[in-house]
Amino acid sequence: MTFLASLLAALSLVGAHPLAGKVVGIDPGHNGGNFADPSFINRPVWNGREREACDTTGTATDGGYTEARFDFNVATYLRAYLVREGARVVMTRKTDHGVGPCIDRRARILDRAHADVAIDIHADGGPPGGRGVAILTPVPDGPNDKVIASSQRFGHILLHRYTKLTGIPISNYDGTNGFAPRNDLAGLNLTTVPKVLIECLNMRNPTDAARLVKPAFQRRAAKSMAEAITAFLRGPTTGVS
Repeated sequence: MTFLASLLAALSLVGAHPLAGKVVGIDPGHNGGNFADPSFINRPVWNGREREACDTTGTATDGGYTEARFDFNVATYLRAYLVREGARVVMTRKTDHGVGPCIDRRARILDRAHADVAIDIHADGGPPGGRGVAILTPVPDGPNDKVIASSQRFGHILLHRYTKLTGIPISNYDGTNGFAPRNDLAGLNLTTVPKVLIECLNMRNPTDAARLVKPAFQRRAAKSMAEAITAFLRGPTTGVS
């Protein structure tokens, strides 16, 4: 094969796999087995500022559909989209019937993978009258100092893509204009890679709850996240800033 042919083949591969060579971290919040082992998930761990519980069970809809299940389903769809684009994907858990891992270990998994970007996937348990999506962003804490700006940039891309593709409005009760800086979450305090946490919607709101249980909605949510990740990683200032 000539040099020109090799170059064209390589360029074709990059076009087909825009995330080739990139590492993306996904943290689906909680775990389906957390309900069964309160002694484990209640043990204290260091979150970067203080000690808090290893994890929680997460919330659920009034009909009993758990946040852990929603988070994992969206994460699974997201992983498939990203792998198709050539990314290496690191997930903090691979099933929805285990316990943990603890919130500090989840952060370490993605940090040690040297993810180019990471996302914590959650759904909120807010007031029944509240609706919408909120992006939780890190506050300078020491370990995360170098990724504050890049995390915020990713968060803005994510909010735009998510609201556009899913039709979910910006939260009317959490944060300001869709963003909530947080210094009490291990996943954000301990991150050394660009990362945000997305509260996809409010599980206690009847309108949001009716949508989130549908696989079609979960796939759209995942697709919006994949588009945001691709846009962030292909942007003019990718990675840590």
